[in-house]
Amino acid sequence: MRVLLVEDDAMVGAAMVGRLEDDAYAVDWVRDARSAAASVETHTYDVLLLDLGLPDVDGIELLARLRRGGEGTPIIVVTARDDVGSRVTSLDGGADDYIVKPFDSVELMARMRAVLRRRGETAYAATLEAGTLRLELDSHAAVRADGTRVDLPRREFAVLRALMSRPGAILSRTELEHQVYGWGDEVESNAIEYAIHRLRTKLGSEVIRNIRGVGWMVPRQGRPS
Repeated sequence: MRVLLVEDDAMVGAAMVGRLEDDAYAVDWVRDARSAAASVETHTYDVLLLDLGLPDVDGIELLARLRRGGEGTPIIVVTARDDVGSRVTSLDGGADDYIVKPFDSVELMARMRAVLRRRGETAYAATLEAGTLRLELDSHAAVRADGTRVDLPRREFAVLRALMSRPGAILSRTELEHQVYGWGDEVESNAIEYAIHRLRTKLGSEVIRNIRGVGWMVPRQGRPS
């Protein structure tokens, strides 16, 4: 999942980026409405997290502009404003959810998944299943057909989540990098290949198939016994 965070407070923004990255999300962080508008024009996001107290344009106005312009990305308002008026105006203006600071980061992650499920994105349930695997999103554990649990490091989990979110689809290295890395992340040329090699070593070579010259895929069904 790729997230756009619109937050002008340096300490709050850094904490949110850290928490999102710990949960294997690729995060792009901007601090004003102008940069946010430019970002959604040039990049595709799964979720936009929007603070209302921005330095150039109020977040409610930015929300309205994005929706008037046809922007369909799910938007969760994340703000210190706890008055009913701001809640109502934001939700009526196109926000998919509204959460008040301070909040528990676990709740934010759950709200993000819930928003995507309501939009029909079944890939953001608590678990993903494809082929012979089940992937638990909260614990970052892959469960094999024999019940064996394998805890995955953040990058490997993010790669597997991206593949299992679209079983049967071939994802290129560029597409996987977009799902795994945010702005400013250093991406080594073979990082995706190495993560997939590690996953196949831990989970079995049949779990991720290499489509030579194109990319990788997780099959919808496991190989027949």
